[in-house]
Amino acid sequence: MFLYNLTLQRATGISFAIHGNFSGTKQQEIVVSRGKILELLRPDPNTGKVHTLLTVEVFGVIRSLMAFRLTGGTKDYIVVGSDSGRIVILEYQPSKNMFEKIHQETFGKSGCRRIVPGQFLAVDPKGRAVMISAIEKQKLVYILNRDAAARLTISSPLEAHKANTLVYHVVGVDVGFENPMFACLEMDYEEADNDPTGEAAANTQQTLTFYELDLGLNHVVRKYSEPLEEHGNFLITVPGGSDGPSGVLICSENYITYKNFGDQPDIRCPIPRRRNDLDDPERGMIFVCSATHKTKSMFFFLAQTEQGDIFKITLETDEDMSSLLSSYLYQIAHLGDDDEEPEFSSAMPLEEGDTFFFQPRPLKNLVLVDELDSLSPILFCQVWVFLVTSAMSSASQKFLNLNEFKVLTPIRKPVSEMAVSELPGNPNAVWTVRRHIEDEFDAYIIVSFVNATLVLSIGETVEEVTDSGFLGTTPTLSCSLLGDDALVQVYPDGIRHIRADKRVNEWKTPGKKTIVKCAVNQRQVVIALTGGELVYFEMDPSGQLNEYTERKEMSADVVCMSLANVPPGEQRSRFLAVGLVDNTVRIISLDPSDCLQPLSMQALPAQPESLCIVEMGGTEKQDELGERGSIGFLYLNIGLQNGVLLRTVLDPVTGDLSDTRTRYLGSRPVKLFRVRMQGQEAVLAMSSRSWLSYSYQSRFHLTPLSYETLEFASGFASEQCPEGIVAISTNTLRILALEKLGAVFNQVAFPLQYTPRKFVIHPESNNLIIIETDHNAYTEATKAQRKQQMAEEMVEAAGEDERELAAEMAAAFLNENLPESIFGAPKAGNGQWASVIRVMNPIQGNTLDLVQLEQNEAAFSVAVCRFSNTGDDWYVLVGVAKDLILNPRSVAGGFVYTYKLVNSGEKLEFLHKTPVEEVPAAIAPFQGRVLIGVGKLLRVYDLGKKKLLRKCENKHIANYISGIQTIGHRVIVSDVQESFIWVRYKRNENQLIIFADDTYPRWVTTASLLDYDTVAGADKFGNICVVRLPPNTNDEVDEDPTGNKALWDRGLLNGASQKAEVIMNYHVGETVLSLQKTTLIPGGSESLVYTTLSGGIGILVPFTSHEDHDFFQHVEMHLRSEHPPLCGRDHLSFRSYYFPVKNVIDGDLCEQFNSMEPNKQKNVSEELDRTPPEVSKKLEDIRTRYAF
Repeated sequence: MFLYNLTLQRATGISFAIHGNFSGTKQQEIVVSRGKILELLRPDPNTGKVHTLLTVEVFGVIRSLMAFRLTGGTKDYIVVGSDSGRIVILEYQPSKNMFEKIHQETFGKSGCRRIVPGQFLAVDPKGRAVMISAIEKQKLVYILNRDAAARLTISSPLEAHKANTLVYHVVGVDVGFENPMFACLEMDYEEADNDPTGEAAANTQQTLTFYELDLGLNHVVRKYSEPLEEHGNFLITVPGGSDGPSGVLICSENYITYKNFGDQPDIRCPIPRRRNDLDDPERGMIFVCSATHKTKSMFFFLAQTEQGDIFKITLETDEDMSSLLSSYLYQIAHLGDDDEEPEFSSAMPLEEGDTFFFQPRPLKNLVLVDELDSLSPILFCQVWVFLVTSAMSSASQKFLNLNEFKVLTPIRKPVSEMAVSELPGNPNAVWTVRRHIEDEFDAYIIVSFVNATLVLSIGETVEEVTDSGFLGTTPTLSCSLLGDDALVQVYPDGIRHIRADKRVNEWKTPGKKTIVKCAVNQRQVVIALTGGELVYFEMDPSGQLNEYTERKEMSADVVCMSLANVPPGEQRSRFLAVGLVDNTVRIISLDPSDCLQPLSMQALPAQPESLCIVEMGGTEKQDELGERGSIGFLYLNIGLQNGVLLRTVLDPVTGDLSDTRTRYLGSRPVKLFRVRMQGQEAVLAMSSRSWLSYSYQSRFHLTPLSYETLEFASGFASEQCPEGIVAISTNTLRILALEKLGAVFNQVAFPLQYTPRKFVIHPESNNLIIIETDHNAYTEATKAQRKQQMAEEMVEAAGEDERELAAEMAAAFLNENLPESIFGAPKAGNGQWASVIRVMNPIQGNTLDLVQLEQNEAAFSVAVCRFSNTGDDWYVLVGVAKDLILNPRSVAGGFVYTYKLVNSGEKLEFLHKTPVEEVPAAIAPFQGRVLIGVGKLLRVYDLGKKKLLRKCENKHIANYISGIQTIGHRVIVSDVQESFIWVRYKRNENQLIIFADDTYPRWVTTASLLDYDTVAGADKFGNICVVRLPPNTNDEVDEDPTGNKALWDRGLLNGASQKAEVIMNYHVGETVLSLQKTTLIPGGSESLVYTTLSGGIGILVPFTSHEDHDFFQHVEMHLRSEHPPLCGRDHLSFRSYYFPVKNVIDGDLCEQFNSMEPNKQKNVSEELDRTPPEVSKKLEDIRTRYAF
């Protein structure tokens, strides 16, 4: 079995974000890392919406990320510390839209190790040096400079090692142009290591250490070190030089401290806490992240606490510090200097251990500009097919997210409806035109009916106009802006050319002929008359439309035509595509030298319905005049009457057609329309459903729109909706906007109370039964009780004269209700759990029933099953742990709650609860009974009147049962640490007998059965494996009551006597939490779908032929050598992080073929005896066969 790995949705959890001007222009950009992915984002300066410019898989773990620029430079570089044992400096090349590796210096072994640098990066604010540090012992400093040709140079590393030292954080100190200085939070554990009493360990203090890079002597010295009173968790650089006082802010538990070297006194300020907070009062408060804002005249910091409160911190220049209140992208609206904002200063007197209190409030000084959707973490997922009302079967996926339940429908592009209006009849076409070529937005919408044309003007509202110059008493075939400011309308009896001053020129058709089809662009008009005669018009410099002297007779009737847009800087588009009744498409030249001469022809499997020539896949180039244009390829899109879309490459010189790709879109003939998406041309294809074909990050996407069937469309631009589509559907006119490009899934989110852990689907009603559990949380009842208790304490603490005031305050406190979705839930402390069980309708997302469990009862498993002795009733079993403490682990026991589903699966009726001695972490229905994994005991239970009755158990599983799969008489148990164990249930002896296990220890998170002998599993380190029992495995093994046989057939190392074989191993690089064998597209082949903790979704698909496997193996091999990963990690060793990769080919690497340089593409494809288009066609084919 050979598999091919494809990522459908890249991980969405962001681990680092840096900002700077990476493309060298004045625009701010953001680089984020999502685990093993680097992504460049650019906020739109007008709307603030964030667009993705580039996403790259680096096939390595990104551990740190920094931006720096050389003194006096205009462009930021990116420094990446990863698990490759190398420091890598990247530069973004806007012309090629790619990251270029400028430097790669090796300093250590690969892997995330304690003493190999890469975990921390710090940059000198003036861009002269960078320090890269390990968690322990090693630190290296590289000096950055530029050579005569202004290229970036990097020195050999200077060491600043110190043994037995742990590092918590490193920053560069702003010292202006003095010697570069780095500040580190360190802890020396040498004494603690050598002291057997443990006294030294208790007294070890964290130190703040400054390292100075002496540029004259070219080495690094430990300049100065001082012990800290509190334990710091991170440092913030304070601007220095001419901008500020320099030094650092140390954020530690409950305090923030300003330190500068020299004999300047420290300034401390406690971190303000929320007044009347329900959190555990013993728990300290820390800052978790910060941002520095610097202008010419002032600077301030924004710091965010664990609870999510953002504070603005300023440093007063008379050496006193005040702090005042104030993965989102925010815009600063006010600086928060208003008098009514609470202000807390370090100059205010406070008792040791006291702090300031404040009232939390929503954002006032910051405005949310844009938020990026994230699917991280996906905790559980199931793909299930349900019938949609339009009788189209579609696969839909359910994902569980943090405090949200998400439904993802794949292969649907989200569409938002801006406006819908009724029309007086059923229109047959719609167009939009601008008044002038320089206009940003469209001026008219033209709607054509069977016998009339309606002109609507676009302004604040859309209303009908009559003075536009258009002929309203006839249907319209096409209309467009001609030249700079003239309009052209083509109707069956002629062409109407409307000048800007409302003068009208008309051209009438000769005799009895009428115009049947036409094609129009900015400077050319081509019409086809009845009988297949082509007439060509071109605009002359004075703005007049001139007919070309000859006309061209085609061999058959014309059914469709298309012209490309006029390329920038040229007079005309050179090609006309014509589709004929005889199932052919012909390319005809419009060049004056050979005008109306046929250039090439392609035969089609069916009659063409529409054509569209677009330029796609271009990278933005700037020509000499600074005009932005994109250089792409010309593609001819052909929509056939049988519902198939063909895309062929049109050679820009000879007009030849080559490299055809086909996709079946639906049951109706395909109509094509050219629209604009993110500044590039895209094609809207309409069949029984609408699809959008667009190029995004050097890959073609063809995704359906999740919207009802449309009949005709046109691009639309207005102030409210800069890139929209205006479309007609029956008798309505609709204005639509398309949401995020590049997204594969359309998601609907339903908020929940706690973090959902698992769900099961009730087979009859399709309702979901979800368990939600949070650690460190209060249930509603406990929360109310705590509030009541605090209110009583407030009243008691007050003196005689303040009683009334205190009572009022207590009442106000009881009445205020801060929404947890904004202000966060109170942290209750370790060992506090809250859980609910919810029954939900997945389509509407409404909750049908909700069961609250008691405080410290945590639901871990759920199953829906029938018992053989109770007939057709469905039961829900929920496994609950009582008073679980995670570390050091202890548990007071567990329960299995049994509920009966009533009201056709909408209500849970409590039956009884069964006490068990450990956590019931897995429940599975089995032959009319139920299997429960209680800690490390595997048990069979049956339903009784007062509780579940234990029928049978097996005590020989190693640690803790994390999952149970059943098939026939076999039970496959996944152990938390020891991989899979195969168990056979013997009905007659009523015994569970272990007959096989795995040879590797795997920390299994999830498993999925592939067939009777094969199971796929994933572990918590990010590996996926497929394990199969050998063909000669015998499950008829006997337990041996006498013990005689035990002497010789004990199995290997106390394990089972038979071992499973590994079929396939692969390292995904993110913890996989769900696996399922399913088909993603109706009529597609089966694949193994996995979802990861960071929000990634991928599939593993089997190869159907040996030659395919051979081909992709060679593609992968060539790409490993020709296109090594960006951050310097070796691709083969990354995919073999824990187990050597076996029988899997990495499609993510193969698909980087499309983003390689053309000459490299040529080299690789020549090695494979193919051409580059053939290779990318193979890549696209395997993707569309299984997914989208």
